[in-house]
Amino acid sequence: MRSPDHLAVVLIGHGAPATDCPPQLVGELMSLEWRQAAAPPNGASPHRAEGRVAELDAAIRDWPRHSGNDPYRAGLERLADTLRPLLPTGRLAVGYNEFCRPSIAEAVEAVIRDGATRVLVIPSMLTPGGVHAERDIPQALEALRRAHPEAAIEYVWPFDLRQVAALLASHVARAVHAGGAHG
Repeated sequence: MRSPDHLAVVLIGHGAPATDCPPQLVGELMSLEWRQAAAPPNGASPHRAEGRVAELDAAIRDWPRHSGNDPYRAGLERLADTLRPLLPTGRLAVGYNEFCRPSIAEAVEAVIRDGATRVLVIPSMLTPGGVHAERDIPQALEALRRAHPEAAIEYVWPFDLRQVAALLASHVARAVHAGGAHG
């Protein structure tokens, strides 16, 4: 078993465009990605479109962020700060599936550069059935495993639905005991 000194956890969030990022950038990116996904498997995607997708993705991910224009990112970082002391390692990074930096690859590669030889990747998505948790994140991790065979990169998902249900039920119980206070 590897020492916790070589362990890192990467928390993955969905990511969201900054609220002041021009919506036409996001719309164009999503349209191009949809067209690429809908293209027949034997048809090559035009290189120009791939270049534009990469350009738009970088522009959106690199958009200047702060809690006022990216409340999702601020919330995920608060979750990470709350999670950190509960982990068996001090090495915790946050990554984003889309729209925000660091990307999944950037976050995983950063902890590997920092000395992690075992990386546990955990999404903030709780339920099964989502395309990001079931397809996008595993695909990104498979590419990272090929690029970093020296590191064990493990996807700690899906969650035990009984534990997720218990978390939600405890939240409902707190609301019931609070006497119907709205918040």
